Amino acid sequence: MKVVAERIPTRFGLDAIRDVQVLCPMTRGSAGARALNSALQEALNPAKPGQPSVERFGFTFRVGDKVMQTENNYDRDVFNGDLGFISAIDMDEAELAIDFDGRSAIYPFGELDEVSPAFANTVHKSQGSEYPAVVVPVLTQHYTMLARNLIYTGITPGKRLVVPVGQKAIAIAVRNSRSRQRWSKLRERLVGTAGPDDEGAPDAMERRHEFLQCSLREARAASITTLYFGDERRSRL
Repeated sequence: MKVVAERIPTRFGLDAIRDVQVLCPMTRGSAGARALNSALQEALNPAKPGQPSVERFGFTFRVGDKVMQTENNYDRDVFNGDLGFISAIDMDEAELAIDFDGRSAIYPFGELDEVSPAFANTVHKSQGSEYPAVVVPVLTQHYTMLARNLIYTGITPGKRLVVPVGQKAIAIAVRNSRSRQRWSKLRERLVGTAGPDDEGAPDAMERRHEFLQCSLREARAASITTLYFGDERRSRL
């Protein structure tokens, strides 16, 4: 807690709620996102006398809390993964307002299952996002998740600062470069999509096979380029 609440804000001048994001390998467990959300809320945004709060769907919501939208809602113009901050709670109207980057969205208390506290999130939910600073607690209780790609995915969202926590578990994860093999049968499905004009044509399957091989090579080249520019971007920070 001190790393997020005190050390990073003091040393780097960052806001503990808005600028620092904790990323966990799992939701459950004493070092999972759910438990850390409760602890971080008490450390960063504790209950204050006279300040309204609401309890719904297993969470307590307070003004100033960081929250994440967990499903697309086109009526509110908010989408899965959007981060916001609770700006007001109206107990008389039984609703609260969440500010999403300058856009205010109103949620009746009965619809708060669309959002969840976001002081801590899972590494999986963070993919595609960026934060000024990330703290990544990796412990041996996350043993089933410990792999090199988890560490990579956890640290890349950090733009200015990355703080991994858990020396032993991180060492285990870095040594584990094995990835699960995925049996998507993508090749068989693409090759097997021959149209009526191709049925029975002996070279149709071969043409589609060559097309697939070329596409796979291009995809690999594109992913390598993405990683390269990602590293270049990080090295300039």
